[in-house]
Amino acid sequence: MALLEVKNLQKHYILDPGSIFGRERQMLHVTKNVSLTLEAGKTLAVVGESGSGKSTLGRMVSMLETPDSGDILISGQEVSRLSSKAQRPLRQKIGLVFQDPYSALNPRMPILDSLIEPMKVNGIGDKQSQRARALEVLEWVGMREDVLTRYPHEFSGGQRQRIAIARALMLKPELIIADEPLSALDVSVQSQILNLFKDLQQEHGIAFFFISHDMAVVYHLAHDIVVMKSGELVEQATKEAFFAQPKHPYSQELLNAVPDIGNARRRNQVQRKSA
Repeated sequence: MALLEVKNLQKHYILDPGSIFGRERQMLHVTKNVSLTLEAGKTLAVVGESGSGKSTLGRMVSMLETPDSGDILISGQEVSRLSSKAQRPLRQKIGLVFQDPYSALNPRMPILDSLIEPMKVNGIGDKQSQRARALEVLEWVGMREDVLTRYPHEFSGGQRQRIAIARALMLKPELIIADEPLSALDVSVQSQILNLFKDLQQEHGIAFFFISHDMAVVYHLAHDIVVMKSGELVEQATKEAFFAQPKHPYSQELLNAVPDIGNARRRNQVQRKSA
């Protein structure tokens, strides 16, 4: 059974409700019949340009937004039509990591309070067990106990993102939804966080729903890839198949825009033609 299944998911926003005087209602279709699966312990990369619908898809999977139609199943259970109260225990299976490490943490809270907040909100554990869990996940992300009494402004962007990842791990999630988690970081720091994601998956079996426009990052992290354009899923493939021979013209554009990948693809095409 897949950890996550999305079936025919649709979402639109009303841009103009129209009028009784004949002005037509205008709608923006953000996702159009999107279907995908993610296996436990694997990484699915959702790629596409800004405005393609990938972040809205992530918000629906994380139960922060409700689809207009379609199904979202987590471990076989449909979640999108449940009440907020019924969704709460299922949300504990999902951790969230966002793009901006500077807004991910409350600037007025010491790090300990930020880390244990998800446990307190869900009524999990006492102060001692909450602190113990905070220390455990900090160790997972390569940070020490002295972090707990400090405040977000005392850390670099990369350190803040590590702390934000630690917070996402507090409830022992099976799935982490990461929306452009590297794009606000320096290149050297990006590689460190990328390796951290891979270590967390290898050591703890966590699945990642990884939203990105950076094909080089996707190449190093993903097992499977889906490509979105204008709200539609235009290609779905394993990483190996996608980077070897993307089928959709838009997928080819995405890869050719990355110098190293594009040059390698062009060399392979020449070799195949001359063989």
